[in-house]
Amino acid sequence: MSSADARGEGDAMGDAGGGSAARAVRVAAIASLTPLEELDADPFLVDSRSQHAMCAKWAAAQGYVVTRELVVRGLRADHAVLWGDVDAGLVDLFVVPCRRVLELALRSADEFTAECARRGVRIETAGFAEPAYDSGMKARVHRRLSMPTAGYDGC
Repeated sequence: MSSADARGEGDAMGDAGGGSAARAVRVAAIASLTPLEELDADPFLVDSRSQHAMCAKWAAAQGYVVTRELVVRGLRADHAVLWGDVDAGLVDLFVVPCRRVLELALRSADEFTAECARRGVRIETAGFAEPAYDSGMKARVHRRLSMPTAGYDGC
């Protein structure tokens, strides 16, 4: 499928690329906003950075570009934060790392999927294996999320 085909009705949403037919498909990556307290129980759901990295890997493999990273929890399917960039012609499709992230990020994954279909916007699942977290990886996620005001950048 070509980029133009993958965009679906993207041209009807407006072409922010100045009319260039060769512009990359623009992707909004959705990650879940999961409390740090759940790190031991389910570190991947807490680690929004890894979720976004998985989405970026998927997008790059398709020749697409991530233009928006969303971190949300229990958002309504029609919420403006999801659709503002789509309506402005800045996002052509959504990608999530996996279905369970979508189910946490949105109040109703099924309603969001239906809203995507109604608006002619694709939603994709990256489908890569989740990382296996050891204690060191969990500690890095914990430091990154618990010390953002101290200038810690997660390295």
